[in-house]
Formats: sequence, structure tokens, C-alpha cells
Amino acid sequence: MSAPRVAPTTPRLAVVAGTGRSGTTLVTELVARHPATGFVSGLDDRLWQVVPGGPAGRGNGALYRAGGARPSSMRALAEAGRLLERGRLRVRPSEGYRLLDHHVMPGFSTVSRDLVADDLTPVVRDRLVAFVERRLAAQGAEVLVQHLTGWPRTGLLQAALPGTRTVHVVRDGRAVAASWLQMGWWDGRRGPDRWIYGPLPADLHEEWERSGRDFVVLAALGWRMLLEAAERARAAAAPGTWHDLRYEDLLDDPRGRLEEVLAFLGLPWTPALQAALRRHHRVERGRREAFRRELAPRQVAAVEAVLAEPLDRWGYAV
Repeated sequence: MSAPRVAPTTPRLAVVAGTGRSGTTLVTELVARHPATGFVSGLDDRLWQVVPGGPAGRGNGALYRAGGARPSSMRALAEAGRLLERGRLRVRPSEGYRLLDHHVMPGFSTVSRDLVADDLTPVVRDRLVAFVERRLAAQGAEVLVQHLTGWPRTGLLQAALPGTRTVHVVRDGRAVAASWLQMGWWDGRRGPDRWIYGPLPADLHEEWERSGRDFVVLAALGWRMLLEAAERARAAAAPGTWHDLRYEDLLDDPRGRLEEVLAFLGLPWTPALQAALRRHHRVERGRREAFRRELAPRQVAAVEAVLAEPLDRWGYAV
């Protein structure tokens, strides 16, 4: 695990990456409380076809941050934000995959392997730069915070926008595997030849076969495959552009870990962030060992058998 490194300047693009159910949503939403940040919202992602060109998220920050505001002048914005929260039209940070697939790179959301620098074409570079710069200008922001799960894709993003910084969120693979099994979007029961992540590497596929094609083991191997891809992306990243954050460490010290992330992004701490931690992002330390309730002892043992090495490398006791 890399040590925290402080970035000397604020990047134009900051990526919060990690496997699904790893805590990336919490980290993204906390960072997006900073007034210098912009983001793609769930509302933007769903209305781009209705509003040609779209508003590029103008007003996202005011609506999103109004929930913690006290002044009466912000109450109307807060109420508007709550109305837009209904259903899936959320004025909160979103992965924005519909927008990215349409405006940047077709299939960006469903790639069967990681996207690296060699995948970047001049067309994709120009589209990505325009996507980021348009939203920064519309939102009056210094840095666009982009939430990504699954493959990191940071090699391609950093090649297009040098200086892009990545906050890589890691959560205990046992907890992630247990959570994936409960998610409707997890398509692992179709098998690794038909799921979203593409085929398992040969060595991991052999481990799955030896397990009797156990779906719990497959979820664990999916976490391992994506984590190893992130580690390769970190090795290829420019010095000072990658920061690893364990989700469990954030639970133990929310203020301290968030300050480290902001310093890495070149952003100062603000009182509004402390209010956000208190009012909007309650820490649930009890979820740390929830996988022991959600999986049978045999299943926990099977997961630990295939994840022993990466769990140990990231400081998770087996």
C-alpha cells in the first residue's frame, strides 16, 4: 500500500476508483462537498438525451451542498435538492456512465479489461478534455471529481489529462464479495465468461474450477482481479498522482483520512466538510465484520483460501 503523498497543485480531474461496494461512493460524496469541486450528477446522467448538450451540471454544487446549509436563503435550494433526490434523478455525484459512453468513448462503462494509455486515440483525448473542461467552466470548479468502479481506467484518463490524480479506495475483499452477492447488478451467476468484467485470467479461472464453481469464490476472485489491475495502474501512474485509501481506515478516522485526501488533491480543509461528516455521512463501524454474518463459515473459509495473499498484503488479518 502506497504512503500518502501530497500533491503540490490542484489537478483538473480527480478520479475516485475502486471495486463496486468498496466505499468509493462515500469518498466521492465527501470530496464533492468541497466548494472547489465539480461533478457529474445522477440527474445529468439521465437527462442528457432530454436536454440536447445538457447544462454540464450547472448548479450541481449549490443543490448538493445546500442540504447542510443553515441560512434561510439556502432552504429553497435544499428543498429542490430533496425533490430531485426522488427516484434516480439525484443531484449527487454519479459515475455518469451514460454521459461518458455517449460523449467520450462508446463502451467506456462496459470494457472487458482495464483501459490503459495505449487505448487512447486522438478522438477520445479531445472528447475527454472537452468533457472535463466544459463541466469545470459550467460549475465554476477547480477540479472535476469523477467516480469510477470496476476497472480503474486511470491509465487512459491520465494519458489524456496529465496530472490527473487517483484516489484508490480498497475494502476488505471478504466484505466486498459478500456484498456483491446481494446486489442485483452483480452478474457473476452467469459465469465469468458472460459477466461484465470479461474472462478471468487462467490462474484465477483454475481456482474457480477447483472450488466447484462456487459463486462466493467467484466474487472473491473478481475483487482480486480488479485489485491487481489497480495495482498495475498505480505502477504505471506518474509519481505523486496516486493515493491508496483503505475504507476501514476512513471508518476509524474520517477527519484525518479525508484531510489526507484533500491535501493530495491540493484542496484545503473547510468547515463545511466537518459539517458534512457530521450530518450526511454517518460512519458505520459495525459493518467492518458484517461478512461474517452474511456468509456461512464454510464460505468465509473458501474466500480466505483464494484471497490470503492480497488480504495480507493490504493489512487484513486472516
